[in-house]
Amino acid sequence: MREPDDARAAVATEASLIARGNGRSYGDAALNPACTLSTLPSGRILAFDPESGRITCEAGLLLADLLAFAVPRGFFPPVTPGTKFVTIGGMIAADVHGKNHHVAGTFGAHVESLSLLTAGGEILRCARDENAELFAACRGGMGLLGVILDATFRLIAIETPMIRQETRRAADLTEAMALLEDTAAWTYSVAWIDCLAPTGRSLVYLGEHAPRAQVAETLVVPSRKSRSVPVDLPRLALGRYSVRVFNELYYRRGKPGTALIDYDRYFYPLDALLDWNRIYGRQGFVQYQCVIPLAACPEGMAVLLRRIAQAGCGSFLAVLKLFGAEGDGLLSFPTEGYTLALDFPASIPVFNLLIELDAIVTDFGGRLYLAKDARSGAAMMRTGYPRLAQFRRIRAAMDPAGKFASIQSQRLDL
Repeated sequence: MREPDDARAAVATEASLIARGNGRSYGDAALNPACTLSTLPSGRILAFDPESGRITCEAGLLLADLLAFAVPRGFFPPVTPGTKFVTIGGMIAADVHGKNHHVAGTFGAHVESLSLLTAGGEILRCARDENAELFAACRGGMGLLGVILDATFRLIAIETPMIRQETRRAADLTEAMALLEDTAAWTYSVAWIDCLAPTGRSLVYLGEHAPRAQVAETLVVPSRKSRSVPVDLPRLALGRYSVRVFNELYYRRGKPGTALIDYDRYFYPLDALLDWNRIYGRQGFVQYQCVIPLAACPEGMAVLLRRIAQAGCGSFLAVLKLFGAEGDGLLSFPTEGYTLALDFPASIPVFNLLIELDAIVTDFGGRLYLAKDARSGAAMMRTGYPRLAQFRRIRAAMDPAGKFASIQSQRLDL
């Protein structure tokens, strides 16, 4: 779609559809066999206040384009996921989180208002003071309430494009959690975990936007050259021993200390490697991201990592983050506790393992991230999201015929 009228025409003529941003969810959240409506042609910045940082943009604006506009002007998104190749509409629909959730919450917490095209063709302004319940349902609602057309939110002020990164080592999972909690005053924090190591040894990366006083005036931020994975790697490259060697080298390279790095390297390391999914070969990969409430975390995370190590299904990516208080998005993923994200090469043993991990997460009161999920079931959705019934009620009232639907919404009975 290019204009709101394009979206309105599609909604009027199609029996079923789902809006799609840049297709960076890891599953079937933006797939509909009948009609998928691309928002990418609608990516304009509509208004910007250089004093307050308030910006209004269309839903199809890429985060990469927002960064290109905002950073030179001394601003940065209040929350960013691990890739800049997502749209603002997608960030709202998935209510994305970043390395600063413990202090800033989700992206949706910073959205002041949005325009929503409903199944009836009406365009509604949704905010905390107008259509508030619908506004809460949209943030994390995976596009099932309508088509998000535009949004208004505030950027945060920064003095430089650099991040002061501090690296610390943790001998095991317990020490990594203690480090993340002891350093909760830092704006950004994340831990890489060696999920094949019996102890769960980790590297903890802390970050702050560097003030001008810490950055040399002559410093020029280097442009990153993107590289592509030219071929699908063979399955042998993803074996247990290959991952073990990679993890050993990665851990040794993460030497404790402080460094100034540009924001691109800190927030979006994988974006510099185009087609990185080809590392997993032609069969592809599956990402598993769960959150376990704080009280159950020490035991729950230990059980998860122990089972993964026993299975020998290594993951190049094993990321642990501390979440702060739960927000008001009805289907928002974060809740106070810890989230663990892992990538696995797709295979029958891995899918069998994930069924076991589902049971562990459920037993400890956790849930899965809808933007990353491609294979869980409706039962886990019901137990993991206590406000699901409220979301269903709002969806049924706004869209009685279920026009807005995805393969995921049907799989999970949303």
